[in-house]
Amino acid sequence: MAINLMTTIKGSLLEGFFPAGWDLAKLDKCCSQPPEMIGAREKWWNKKFEPVACETLADFDMMMGHEIALEITTAKKAKKPLAFILPVGPMGMYRWAVYFLKEWGVDCAHVHGFNMDEWSDPKGNTLSPKDPGAFQNAMEQAFYGPLGKLTVPKAQRHFATPNSLPKYGEQIRALKKKGARLITVFGIGRVCHIAFWEPHFAAEYKSVEAWKKAEYRLGARLHPLTVEQNAITSFKSRTTLVPTTANTIGPGLFLKSDRIIGGADGSLGRGMMWQGLSLWATLHYGPTPWIPSTFMPTLPGRLFFLKELAGPLEAECN
Repeated sequence: MAINLMTTIKGSLLEGFFPAGWDLAKLDKCCSQPPEMIGAREKWWNKKFEPVACETLADFDMMMGHEIALEITTAKKAKKPLAFILPVGPMGMYRWAVYFLKEWGVDCAHVHGFNMDEWSDPKGNTLSPKDPGAFQNAMEQAFYGPLGKLTVPKAQRHFATPNSLPKYGEQIRALKKKGARLITVFGIGRVCHIAFWEPHFAAEYKSVEAWKKAEYRLGARLHPLTVEQNAITSFKSRTTLVPTTANTIGPGLFLKSDRIIGGADGSLGRGMMWQGLSLWATLHYGPTPWIPSTFMPTLPGRLFFLKELAGPLEAECN
């Protein structure tokens, strides 16, 4: 008999820990495939969806940044507004987006940026915009500020505060009426969230269609794996700094995207990673509200990923 999570979870401290809708055996089967199968097309993928393997982190940052800059440039040439749902994580692509836009001399007067999430307290009150952990601060430092005179106008920068987030849907719909395309840029969480839309939220909806209509949540309760993922990736392992709640967009917004630009760069070096399972599940588990990222391949666009995340996902003692 195998000795693994599935055979030892009963009676353990992890019993009831993972989202109730997760089929652990199915997840494991997804991850057991050889690396070369990562891009094998599934019947539920959008015909215009494409996973793109990147050899190095430098390639990943550049290619994803180019994709963002190209969308901005295309919309500029078409004289159309552009609505972007933007993440803080991954982040390296913003430096390259800035580089290309400056090289091409393309300004962002037509761009409307909607940050997808922000740390909050249980009532939805957010961090100060100048807090080093605030996503608003990160965006100003990584993207809006470095663009200089080419930047997105301040009135067109929207952040997931309790006053601003509830207005996103109405604002995006108004932009679409003016001919704007909605582009969602995203990463994939350890528990396969998009933004901070967590898998356990699925239990609160009577149907997939009802789940798909939810546009946002204030003070969303985060899964423990999300807290620990962010301790590792953003807070230098200091779990005590990570809030357990956040404001976030929902599927009612990100599933309305005309195109997506995704990124999975979760490598830690020396063969260690945190995002391999999340990537495989996103691409090959099949759409379910219990794994929110599984809906992204149903939309047109690209998902850039570090090639090493494809595996093989086998034990290696570090």
